Amino acid sequence: MPPRAKAFRRRLLRWYGRNRRRLPWRGVRDPYAVLVSEVMLQQTQVTRVLTYYPRFLARYPTLEDLAASPADAVREEWRGLGYYARARNLHAAARQVVADGGRLPRDPDALRRLPGIGRYTAGAVASLAFGARVPAVDTNAARVLARVFGVRGKKGDAARERRLWTLAARLVAPGRAADWNQALMDLGATTCVARNPRCGRCPVRPVCAAGSRVDPRDPRARLR
Repeated sequence: MPPRAKAFRRRLLRWYGRNRRRLPWRGVRDPYAVLVSEVMLQQTQVTRVLTYYPRFLARYPTLEDLAASPADAVREEWRGLGYYARARNLHAAARQVVADGGRLPRDPDALRRLPGIGRYTAGAVASLAFGARVPAVDTNAARVLARVFGVRGKKGDAARERRLWTLAARLVAPGRAADWNQALMDLGATTCVARNPRCGRCPVRPVCAAGSRVDPRDPRARLR
């Protein structure tokens, strides 16, 4: 791995150890609970999920409980969170897993065969719940990687997406896949934001292709 990439990983993990967001699903190793959180977080702000996540798990504490519930009851529990296809897919996935033996698969490719689980969600569940050394590139992580390593192209461009996922896979820290994937997401959500990123306060600015253009002496410096 190139020295700059190593320095990036080292700096980001050190920052994450001190600044990680305190969220109710952080540190949870129950694959089902991880899956619920990741499905809820799809296209939804963290602040909204904070209310729904504990309530949903109180109603359906296990995969078997969710699978046994009528579809209307699941939808009612999801009411207000929006994007109801997620609830239908989560319910269908639970029923499929229970029918297949009751255990969520550890392998990302197997996870992707379940309803509503795409590449990101599969990587997140595999790394957070099972410790698999696989990437999980959401919008925040993609933004960080693109800026740090100068990956060009528009959001959604196939070539850009392939490069970002390949880069992410190489960077996953051995033995710390969960921390690494969440560190990328946290930096993108709190510092390397879409508009007016806080480059002057960013822990990886010295090794960032975009952040190197700002004045490191100004903590209020932002990328233009």
